[in-house]
Amino acid sequence: MAAQRPPFAPSPAPEAAVYVISVAAELTGLHPQTLRTYERLGLITPGRTGGGGRRYSLRDIEKLRSIAELTSSGIGIEGVRRIVELEHQAAALAARNAELQAELDATRAALRQALVARQAEAGPNRLPVLRATPTDASVVVWRRGR
Repeated sequence: MAAQRPPFAPSPAPEAAVYVISVAAELTGLHPQTLRTYERLGLITPGRTGGGGRRYSLRDIEKLRSIAELTSSGIGIEGVRRIVELEHQAAALAARNAELQAELDATRAALRQALVARQAEAGPNRLPVLRATPTDASVVVWRRGR
C-alpha cells in the first residue's frame, strides 16, 4: 500500500529562498541573464546554496516582477534602482513610525495609570497635575502660577 500524501503541499514562507534561477526566470518572464544582471547591479540579492547556486524567494520573485513592470513602462535601470531604494526607505520609516506610535501609546497608558493611582491616593484634585482630555487624544500638564 502506498503512503498517503496530503491533498496539498504547504507553500514556502515568502522569505524562503527555494526557487532556482530557471524557475525564477520563468515565474517573472525574465531571462536568467537579466536576473544575474539585476543581482550584479544590486537590485536583488538572492540566497545562495552551499555550492554557490542562486535561490530566489517569493519576495524576490515579487520584487523582480515589480522591476520588470517599471522597466517595461520606460523607466531606466538607474531610475528603477532609485525607486527600489526609496521604497526601502519608506518601509523603514513606516516601521520606525509604528515603533514610535507604540511607545507613545505605552507612555499615554502609563500617564493614565499614574493619574488614576494619584487620584485614588489623594482623592479628587482641584488642580490636577495631569488631566487627560475628553477625547483622550492628548495629555495636558497644569502648573500653578506664582
